[in-house]
Amino acid sequence: MSESRKGVLAMVLACIIWGLSSLFYAQLRHVPPMEVLCYRSLSSLAFFVGALLLQGRLKMVLEALSDRRRFMTVFAAALLISGNWFGFIFAVSYGYALEASLGYFIFPLVAVLMGRMVFGETLLGLQWVAVGLAALGVSILTIGLGAAPWIALWLAATFGSYGVIKKRLDLGPVVSVTAEVLLLAPLTLAWIFFMGTGAMGSDWWTSSLLILSGPITALPLILFAYAARRAKLSTVGLVQYLNPTIQFVVAALILAEPVTQWHAVSFPVIWVALALYSLAALRQERASRRVVSNAATSGTVEM
Repeated sequence: MSESRKGVLAMVLACIIWGLSSLFYAQLRHVPPMEVLCYRSLSSLAFFVGALLLQGRLKMVLEALSDRRRFMTVFAAALLISGNWFGFIFAVSYGYALEASLGYFIFPLVAVLMGRMVFGETLLGLQWVAVGLAALGVSILTIGLGAAPWIALWLAATFGSYGVIKKRLDLGPVVSVTAEVLLLAPLTLAWIFFMGTGAMGSDWWTSSLLILSGPITALPLILFAYAARRAKLSTVGLVQYLNPTIQFVVAALILAEPVTQWHAVSFPVIWVALALYSLAALRQERASRRVVSNAATSGTVEM
């Protein structure tokens, strides 16, 4: 099997884990979402520290936090990713898994807008159309349900902002996330000690799930990092839509959340927006490849 195919397979596996994670957290609905978040962070920290120890890279985490400016950037990223994790756990716990899937559907388009606003990135015509359609889809849902899909917007905004912060960090994904959950550890321990309900140790099933929340968080991230190094970025981007698609199916068919007529109208509008966005991204990548190929050819001729 080629390296590229291995990368695609790793991305598919990561998205399947992410997509089915709502089923996992649905088993923890009897535990307050904040407490689940705390154990998820601590368990992730233990998993990542173990992985970096085996690789002999743990000192990179301490080096990353030795610089004051980088420390503050990592801490900002930690707050954003913990906010995103909490939003997802809250959504599943209180019957909003369908809305959570919407958040991850619109995230790529939110990320495009943030790239434009923060980094001055140029948007193609199709990308503007995609952003407009996504806004239309959210507006239809807001008008139809009588309230904005705040959880979806929160998930998209926190993950998009997290991406902006990560773009400024010259750290690998595993080292970066380890540093993030390490900085959160004192806060999570304090919450468990002062506000916890004693879920850990209450019964073997709950305790096992809380411990497993770390590996379930870490494994898809490692797979994603593996895929990003081996598969084309356009392929990785397209396969990523498998995650919210599985979330949508799980929410509608297994968790039996109601799909209203407004969902039936707004979701297809957003899916069309994503299709246009993906088409624009593919065109952009092909154009970039042609430029690189022409430059390489010119260089060969000149030599």
